Amino acid sequence: MRITLAGSRHFGVKTLEMLLAHGVEIAGVVVADGDDRLAAAGRAAGLHVHVQAHPKVIEASEIPPGTDLIITAHSHAKVTQDALKTSRLGGIGYHPSLLPRHRGIAAVEWTINEGDPVTGGTIYHLAEKMDGGAIAAQEWCFVKKGETARELWERALAPLGLKLMARVIDHAKAFGSLPSKPQDEQFATQAPRIKAPVEA
Repeated sequence: MRITLAGSRHFGVKTLEMLLAHGVEIAGVVVADGDDRLAAAGRAAGLHVHVQAHPKVIEASEIPPGTDLIITAHSHAKVTQDALKTSRLGGIGYHPSLLPRHRGIAAVEWTINEGDPVTGGTIYHLAEKMDGGAIAAQEWCFVKKGETARELWERALAPLGLKLMARVIDHAKAFGSLPSKPQDEQFATQAPRIKAPVEA
């Protein structure tokens, strides 16, 4: 199982550490910023690190040959359809909500703002529609009263993402395929970036 990891920041590093401990081969690490902590961690592990030509897009030419699966971890770049086709199993990402609820960049913030008592995490297939691909794995958790978005992410959602990602990788290794269940569009909601209030 050769995996290409695209991502950034702390969750990208934690995903890299999980993959290294999980007995898979890492074909390469793709980052938008060469100074990002994931880039540094990739270089420290002796891996090939590629900096995207365009921060918001990952092209087919940026996926190492022989990739079985592309994984995104805190990546805000769109993996093109051509890039996904270079990978035997396509690509998957982690979204910190019970998709199709709260599709978008601010899922955890919208969970708090909407007062959701329950949330969760979803491993989903990368697709043309943002956060709209089929579900590979999903699990729920409670939201504590008074919890901030950051606290919820650190306490429950980030660890859940690593657990679900490992589960899907194990399935792919055992069966040579990914679980796939279409999202139910009637329950889809959007979670766009929340603008900070303007000071008076």
